[in-house]
Amino acid sequence: MKPHELKPAAGSCKKPKRIGRGPGSGHGKTSTRGHKGQKSRSGGSVRLGFEGGQMPLQRRLPKRGFTNIFKKQYSIVNLKDLALFDAAAAITPESMKEKGLIKTKHPVKILGEGEITKKITVRAHKFSQAAIQKIETCGGKVEVI
Repeated sequence: MKPHELKPAAGSCKKPKRIGRGPGSGHGKTSTRGHKGQKSRSGGSVRLGFEGGQMPLQRRLPKRGFTNIFKKQYSIVNLKDLALFDAAAAITPESMKEKGLIKTKHPVKILGEGEITKKITVRAHKFSQAAIQKIETCGGKVEVI
């Protein structure tokens, strides 16, 4: 098959329905909206979630819990992810962002999942106890920003 022999599958390229272009089009006069009623008029539609006066599902369901608007969010980085860095480098949130370990501007928290064998210096906003212990047993340093 050559590029000039390519053509779309039969029936896959339908022409758009041309509405309101006279009686010959088959979609003239009422323009497929039917006669009278709310949906036939311009701007006539019900709002999202409206169920014709019936109590909407959103209001029928029970509400649970609450969201703490003062909650502090952290970008999580595990020790196993820090294996990307060489031993001499000081690891900072900026260098983690360059390597693609974090994507947001949230403060960084280092967790202790995985093992680390290099002597590294890690600067972050928060550390778990396991992460501190594993970094310091390898001879590394932990610096809280």
